[in-house]
Amino acid sequence: MRKRSHRSRAVAAVTAAVVLGAAGCDALGGDGPGGSGARERKAGPSASPTPVWDTSPASLAAVGDSITRGFDACSVLTDCPEVSWATGDSGEVKSVAVRLLGAKAATHSWNYAVTGARMADLPAQMARAAARRPALVTVMAGANDACRVTAEAMTPVADFRAGFEEALRTLRRTAPTAQVYVASVPDLKRLWSQGRTNVLGKQVWKLGICPSMLGDADALDAAANLRRETVRQRVEDYNRVLEEVCAEDARCRFDGGAVYAFRFGTDQLSHWDWFHPSTNGQARLAEIAYRRITARGA
Repeated sequence: MRKRSHRSRAVAAVTAAVVLGAAGCDALGGDGPGGSGARERKAGPSASPTPVWDTSPASLAAVGDSITRGFDACSVLTDCPEVSWATGDSGEVKSVAVRLLGAKAATHSWNYAVTGARMADLPAQMARAAARRPALVTVMAGANDACRVTAEAMTPVADFRAGFEEALRTLRRTAPTAQVYVASVPDLKRLWSQGRTNVLGKQVWKLGICPSMLGDADALDAAANLRRETVRQRVEDYNRVLEEVCAEDARCRFDGGAVYAFRFGTDQLSHWDWFHPSTNGQARLAEIAYRRITARGA
């Protein structure tokens, strides 16, 4: 009995030593306490890699369409870049440039957006922006690709993708380390549902504002509903393209669909055309963008 007990304890001790030795090997990366792995660790920890995304960029350039130009926010049929969500200096809006750069916004931010621009126009805008070597470029484009005379005339998704890819390539040729914030295309169908409650707004829309979505605003027949759903689906397809292409660039951040999902009301719409953002709407866009740009680890 006593001999068997001694043998059992001996076997248990050897087994425990083997298990602990194996665990020590895994924990130390394959080396024992005195192995080369331990010697390498004693040399000190390696430096942490510099984060790719800087939440405090020192300069900003904006590209896009009439929304970024502040069109119809201050007066009818006129750009109003001072209230632009991206680069404006309005105290009511507190643009991304003002929030990020403070007093330097006046000399370290540039607006190259063009009213009426579509995705095909973005590479040329991006070339101008890249020449400034900005730390950050903001992008908001795509609404005009969906707002055509008819739903059939909307920019094909493949062409939209090609235009955005070319715009990013253009930027990277001149400004390879510039960061890019990409806003999603707004929900044009929500715009219709909000603006159609205003008699004046519907009269203005008849002048030819986004006919693919806003034409025959009071029509609720099957054809009209199908047309609006077709436009909405195309906007969602555009947003998917923006997300996918942006994801291929380590220095690009998509807004995650935040602009598209924003539940804006009539206070956020220009009362000149019930289509473009008002000053209040521009401020909301600035808030959305600033949160995304300054988010850590996003």
